[in-house]
Amino acid sequence: MILVLVPNTRPESSEYKQLLAHLANLPGITTRVHTEVGVEQTLTELYLIGNTKALSIDEIKNLPCVERVVRVSEEYRVLGRHQNDDRPTSFSYNGVLFGQNTLNVFAGLCAVDTLEHVEIMMRALQAQGQVCTRMGAYKPRTSPYAFQGHGKSCLPYVFELAGKYGIKVIAMEITHETHLNEIRTALHQTGNATGVMLQIGTRNTQNFELLKIVGRQQDYPVLIKRGFGITLDESLNAAEYLASEGNRKVIFGLRGMKTNMGDPHRNFVDFAHVPVVKRLTRMPVCIDPSHSVGTRAGSPDGILDIMHVTAQGIIAGANMVLVDFHPVPSKALVDGPQALLLKELPQFLEDIQIARDAYLKRVELVKRYLD
Repeated sequence: MILVLVPNTRPESSEYKQLLAHLANLPGITTRVHTEVGVEQTLTELYLIGNTKALSIDEIKNLPCVERVVRVSEEYRVLGRHQNDDRPTSFSYNGVLFGQNTLNVFAGLCAVDTLEHVEIMMRALQAQGQVCTRMGAYKPRTSPYAFQGHGKSCLPYVFELAGKYGIKVIAMEITHETHLNEIRTALHQTGNATGVMLQIGTRNTQNFELLKIVGRQQDYPVLIKRGFGITLDESLNAAEYLASEGNRKVIFGLRGMKTNMGDPHRNFVDFAHVPVVKRLTRMPVCIDPSHSVGTRAGSPDGILDIMHVTAQGIIAGANMVLVDFHPVPSKALVDGPQALLLKELPQFLEDIQIARDAYLKRVELVKRYLD
């Protein structure tokens, strides 16, 4: 059960203390407090954990400070959609809104290689009016001999260049808790020139200790990708790990499933699950066409497979696109064969807008027929 309190409820108020005292006396029930500090107001939610089926919603509603009560299902208690649940499906970070009704594009380098390439990429994004990008500093690789990323050494110039070119959010994968501290330090040293969205890659989707650590911090939102060859339910529960520790600014990423049934694509494209995730949870949904397709192959109509599957995800309602671009793909240290060219960036963005417009028209169509 979730208790949504009246906005700006103060922890030191007598009403709040009275509420916590009452909840502490409920047998077999523990209480977890989550506070979200916004620009204009502070929102507090109390999660009642235990056998809450015996609790009366009407009685709980009448307790001090309580604005509304949500009775949750067993699955996805924090991030899930529940009956009569009108909690928000969006959040803001560093001036950028992320939600189930928005669309943000994170085009950039799968792995940072040189300062020059980072600057070329960010300059191109600024020219197209983009404020988000992806930049890989830490790269988990299948082979221990493959390039693992420049790590903390590249963070200062990546963040400084982001500030120079107006990039507000950088999606960056981390694989260890020390990376979180390195990012925080580098941001501070560069005067918080930009913002970072922490990325949990597919290899770490079930690294539960890492999920707990990342979930306990609320400075940075988190993009968690679906895990290698595991069920959607298992991956959604991984996202719930983050939220259960306190961080609800979570985006769920679909990046294809590892199976040879997807050949000749790198993975089996799973973008049909975009509306499923939005139905089951309140998370925005990201698609990663680059790692799903894995090549620059194109169809007879002249459209690259990566662009085709991106459009499929967008027309299904995706809210974010994570995609590889590179100034010189042949010199990329990671995943060069799947990277799009900078000259293709305007086309890619325009193609996304066409698919987005089609999605919005479909939404209006169903509303018209329901009226």
